[in-house]
Amino acid sequence: MDAIAELSHWMITEGRRSGDPVKVVSHFCSALIDAGVPLWRANIGQRFANPLLIAWGVVWTPDNTECYDVTHERMLTDGYVGSSFEYILANKRPLHKNLRGLDPEDDHISYNELAELGGTDYYATLLYYGDGSLHGCTFVTQAENGFLPEHLSMIEAALPSLSSAMEPITMRKSSRGLLRTYLGDGPSKAVWDGTIRRGERTTLEAVVMFSDLRGFTALSDTASEADLFDALNGYFDVVVQAVEEMNGDVLKFMGDGILSIFAIPTPADRSHQSRQAVIAAQKVLTDLNVINHDRAQTNKPPLDIGIGINSGQVSYGNIGSPGRLDFTVLGGAVNVASRIEGLTKSIGHRVLATAAIAETTPEFFVARGLHEVRGLARPIEIFSLSEPNP
Repeated sequence: MDAIAELSHWMITEGRRSGDPVKVVSHFCSALIDAGVPLWRANIGQRFANPLLIAWGVVWTPDNTECYDVTHERMLTDGYVGSSFEYILANKRPLHKNLRGLDPEDDHISYNELAELGGTDYYATLLYYGDGSLHGCTFVTQAENGFLPEHLSMIEAALPSLSSAMEPITMRKSSRGLLRTYLGDGPSKAVWDGTIRRGERTTLEAVVMFSDLRGFTALSDTASEADLFDALNGYFDVVVQAVEEMNGDVLKFMGDGILSIFAIPTPADRSHQSRQAVIAAQKVLTDLNVINHDRAQTNKPPLDIGIGINSGQVSYGNIGSPGRLDFTVLGGAVNVASRIEGLTKSIGHRVLATAAIAETTPEFFVARGLHEVRGLARPIEIFSLSEPNP
């Protein structure tokens, strides 16, 4: 068995089963070097469906192999526009380029950077996947004579097996990314692990945080569609980043409402998770002040928010019809968090919590007396968060 056939056999057996992109690409490049291809650097780029990321990939050098992500915004920059990846995907053919004698003004910055590091020759080509999608990969050498025709032939001969190993990794990464984007970490893992039947649910203790954008109806009536989406995205960014920074899980967007949880694995974790939620709420208020400062510069009205925090037993799982399911969190703790958020305007404080939260984080809260909460038989004590100054 020659070197390329042996490499191909490994890729479609052990490599495909490994699910490890770093292992796959490292073995691929090392095997090509053993076969006589003078590789110095390789970049295996993978396009995939994700609202937040448009691609990911693996960069290999003799000293290191690591993964990277590409955002949609980056695709509009000079890093992609005019690059070899743009060329091969648009023209559906490989690109072979000598890195010597480049023009710093006309040649893409990536070629000049590689040449400065000692690269002499560059080859970009395509990977073809079973769903019809195209993906790009690039190879660079520092060899005096560059890539010879036999080197490029070996690379091309090995690419189908690289596709065979990388395609399932990309498909899994894409599916997991989509699940996480729309469901959050905990629910997406549950769905991925097989919790997918209607009525199937998991019960756990959690801190529940419900946030809502105040004045959304009025904003919808007066703002342009572009301004409305800009306001919503800014508000969502603030809440999601704050929750995720404190290791919480954003589960649902409900119009302008956001439902988040901080799971409590054991009773010993209750105080810590309550504190995480409270710090997240503080961060939301601080970051919202920054957004409002920027909005004031363009004469846009400030955004305001209400947040309700509670803890208790919740159940998350699948509800819906046999043909259309929703993965959500239900339970009394969720209802109370939502309803005390509704009290924020009448009580006059943007963050309210129940005694279950305030008792574990007393330094953050001020008691605001007993209040009627819709759905509860008796009034409950409500606490407000000490807020930063706008």
